[in-house]
Amino acid sequence: MPERGLARSLVESYVYLDLVAHGGETGASRQAVVTQEEDGWLLRLGDAEVLVPFEAEAGARQEELTFGFGLSELIDPGQWVLIAATYASRALEGGLLFAVDPSDAGAFDKVAADWRFAADAVAEALKFFPDGAAELAPEAFWSEMGRSLRESEPYRLTRRKLESDLAFYRQSLDDFRRLHAR
Repeated sequence: MPERGLARSLVESYVYLDLVAHGGETGASRQAVVTQEEDGWLLRLGDAEVLVPFEAEAGARQEELTFGFGLSELIDPGQWVLIAATYASRALEGGLLFAVDPSDAGAFDKVAADWRFAADAVAEALKFFPDGAAELAPEAFWSEMGRSLRESEPYRLTRRKLESDLAFYRQSLDDFRRLHAR
């Protein structure tokens, strides 16, 4: 039986499944089987199993926290940085396409969501920093993906860089909404 992970929100569980199931295949989480358990929703995909407690999901929705309260036990800060970069890249590309044809309300919503998810993912990485720390300890990175990023591009994982990315993603979302107000 696979080891069961604990997610803080349904969104976090789907992002995690996209990272680990089916070799990281894009959109793999859409194939997840979701069942309702006594204490939450259980998502299964391949050898991965993630429980999202009802209380955690309700709290995340109430507070509008995309990925949930507290620190992730599933996704390390390096992975969060890569997730943020993926969403930002999608937002940039989608924004360019939207500028060509701004009549698609669905495209507007997708670009806005991608900028918001990029910002929220960087905020998740920042949660791992101890107060006053400029860098993260090696132990903060438990995934191969996170350790690899730390080894190859450590400058992407400093507090200063992440705070700069967070400000950029939030400003990009605000600018996109202002320029293409709906």
